[in-house]
Amino acid sequence: MTCFNEIMSSLPDEYPVELHKNNRLEFLNSELSVIILDDDPTGTQTIYDVPVLTTWGVDEIEKELKNNVPLFFILTNSRSLTPAQAKQLAQDAGENIKKAIERTGRKILVISRSDSTLRGHYPVEVDALGEGLGIKESPHILIPAFFQGGRYTINDVHYVLEGDEMIPAGKTNFARDPSFGYHSSDLKDYVEEKTGGRIKSNEVTSITLEDIRKKGPERVSDVLSDLHDSRVCIVNAASQSDLDVFTSGFFKALRKGLKPVLFRTAASIIPSLVGLKLKEPVERGEIKTEGKGGVIAVGSYVPRTSGQLEYLKNNYRVEYIEVQAKRLLTEDGFKTETKRVSGKVNNNLANDKVVVIFTSRELIKGNSTEESLKIVNQISAGMTEIVRGIEYRPRFFIAKGGITSSDILTKAFNTKKAQVLGQIIPGVPLWQLNDSTPFPGMVYIPFPGNVGGEDALYKAVRKFT
Repeated sequence: MTCFNEIMSSLPDEYPVELHKNNRLEFLNSELSVIILDDDPTGTQTIYDVPVLTTWGVDEIEKELKNNVPLFFILTNSRSLTPAQAKQLAQDAGENIKKAIERTGRKILVISRSDSTLRGHYPVEVDALGEGLGIKESPHILIPAFFQGGRYTINDVHYVLEGDEMIPAGKTNFARDPSFGYHSSDLKDYVEEKTGGRIKSNEVTSITLEDIRKKGPERVSDVLSDLHDSRVCIVNAASQSDLDVFTSGFFKALRKGLKPVLFRTAASIIPSLVGLKLKEPVERGEIKTEGKGGVIAVGSYVPRTSGQLEYLKNNYRVEYIEVQAKRLLTEDGFKTETKRVSGKVNNNLANDKVVVIFTSRELIKGNSTEESLKIVNQISAGMTEIVRGIEYRPRFFIAKGGITSSDILTKAFNTKKAQVLGQIIPGVPLWQLNDSTPFPGMVYIPFPGNVGGEDALYKAVRKFT
């Protein structure tokens, strides 16, 4: 482990020219629409005033492109799927996007947004997306940096900031995920690991911080222009300025005739690519809500979430209802447990009280990756059924964890389109559910499981209470 300040002080100075405003002009002049396929609802961690679709039919995509919407998200929730299912979904989405392009003539840039700790169906769904779009052999641009969540890529190694320590991602609990585990922190080795050796680490290109900070956009443009088919390029980044430089180089390469590329990224590159100025999280008085009480639903089981839940318990006096996860794995237990918890939630909301529901913290693993994923989805289905039983409109709803927040959004609240208002705290999105069947216009927070310090959940809740 290495101290954050030590690493940062050892790096070259940032590129001396501010490029953000120029990038915004470049983006607007390009007349591009950026479409982000998000494998869970938490990828809107850095942007605001953009729509999120939860369906990806040709007509829905065409409507956004006809309206010249410059940036929109499509929530696929593919992280809850098996590799085969994720592959088919990505190919279908790619084919639908291609049809929508043919109908509208709109130029697009497609991003596959995934977890900043490298958990997800890579390269399976990116390859399938490329096949659907008709650009199967296109190079992949890999950018997992996410500064609001403490994720940095330096000398090709991806780091997770824990306190003051920079921990190589492969040595964190995230790398031991039962569904998406991996060993490599060096992204070149990660690519070799995830492609099963199809792409060797020495075949992976990288844009270094030396390239970005000393040589600038021209060097970035040259590296991108030299990429060969079916290869991967890693982008090192330790600040938003680094991603602004990359973006400037990317637009230079586009003007030179850059062939199609596929992006696999976390959230921080998105405001740079579209030239969107970063905005501070919303303040307490800025959030307009209506309803009774509030609900915090905690499904994520990662240690960071459990720590945040414990901090909330120690500092926020409301009713906490533990959902017994093992009971959700049998038919009778599922019915009994979901009914029990829904009843308690309704009692609290009827009395205008906030209530916290959380799954038992013991991680239940299967005998295979597929079985573990099935268990995760069954527990999430239980949380969704509990929420489906809510009879009173909450003033706010916080859903902790990617799969949990996606399932509740689409299966309990029946949302087809939401609007990103901004962030409630750094790295945590704030949405309004425009067309929710039970509670239209409700404020909804899809809270990532792996973001924030121990008091992050408490800080988010206090914005409403």
